[in-house]
Amino acid sequence: MNNAVPKGSLACVGIGMTLGSHLSPRTRSYIEQADVAFVLVSDGIIEQWLQGMNKDMRSLQPYYQEGKSRMKTYREMVDAIMTEVRSGKRVCGVFYGHPGVFAWVPHKAIESARGEGYSAHMEPGISSEDCLYADLGIDPGARGCQHYEASQFMLYRRCIDPSAWLILWQIGVAGDKSLKRFSTGAAHRQVLVDVLFRNYPRDHQVIIYRAATLPFQAPRIDRLALEALPQADVGMADTLAIPPARPLEADDEVRARLAALA
Repeated sequence: MNNAVPKGSLACVGIGMTLGSHLSPRTRSYIEQADVAFVLVSDGIIEQWLQGMNKDMRSLQPYYQEGKSRMKTYREMVDAIMTEVRSGKRVCGVFYGHPGVFAWVPHKAIESARGEGYSAHMEPGISSEDCLYADLGIDPGARGCQHYEASQFMLYRRCIDPSAWLILWQIGVAGDKSLKRFSTGAAHRQVLVDVLFRNYPRDHQVIIYRAATLPFQAPRIDRLALEALPQADVGMADTLAIPPARPLEADDEVRARLAALA
C-alpha cells in the first residue's frame, strides 16, 4: 500500500497592506520558490511589483465580473489553485493583508489541499486590522475591541458592548446578501446606522478608515457623526471604527470575591 504524501504543495501567504513595507523574508521565499504563484491583491501596481518575483505569476482578478456571485468567483479561484497542486507543483497563493483575514479562498484552498493529502501552509501577514490599531492609536487591550463584518452585523442580533471599540468591516457593501454587488448605497447604510442607534447616540463620533496600500499614500481617517454615515463617500475597502460610547461598568460582586481571595 502506497501511503506516500502527494508531491504537490500549497502555501498561502500574506504580503501585508502597504507595497513592499510589510513583506517578510519567509513570505518572499515562498513566492520566489514556487513553481506557479497565484496573486490576488488590492492594486494593479502591487500586482506588477509581484510579477518580478516569479516567472509564472497568475492574476486571480479576471475571475471577478460585475453581476457574478463572488462565491462562484471564489470557488473558481480555488479550483484554479488546486488544479496546479494536483499536477504536482509547488503552488503559492499570494494575497494582500493577512491571507486568513476576510479571505475565503486561502482557507478553502488549504482545506481542500489537506483533505486530499497535500502539504498546505498559511503564512501570516500584516492585516488591515493591524494597520488600524497603529494608525488610529488603538490598544485593544485598554477597553476591548469587537469586530464584525458589516452585513453579518446587520442580519443577526449581536450582543455588543458600547464601552469597547466596535469595528465593522466592509461597510461599502453593508447589507448586500446577493454577493454580486461591489457597493451598496446610502439606503443600505441608513439601515446599518439605525441598527447602531440602538446602542449609540446619533451624534456619536465615528471614524471611516482605510489602510494605505502604496508607500506614498496616507491612510483614510475621516471622523464624522454616526448620523452622517449614510451620505458619506464609502468604498468596499473602508472600515467603520466606533469608539466607546460608555464608561466601563464595575462588577462589584466579582471585585468583592477577588478582594476576599486577596
